Amino acid sequence: MVKIKREVDAFACPTCKKSVPAAIHRHKTLAVFVPVWRPGACQNRDCPDYRLDPGHKRPSTR
Repeated sequence: MVKIKREVDAFACPTCKKSVPAAIHRHKTLAVFVPVWRPGACQNRDCPDYRLDPGHKRPSTR
């Protein structure tokens, strides 16, 4: 059995186009949690989306 290596730089920030780290999330399939790789938060300090969760792009203003 051959393991598939995932590419580390496969995800990019949609705003600044720099690479972002991969973050692991859980997804429940057939009563079992399986890992899902998604893009993490942007690490570029000059980016407007710096350290924001990709699922929630803009912070709420309250």
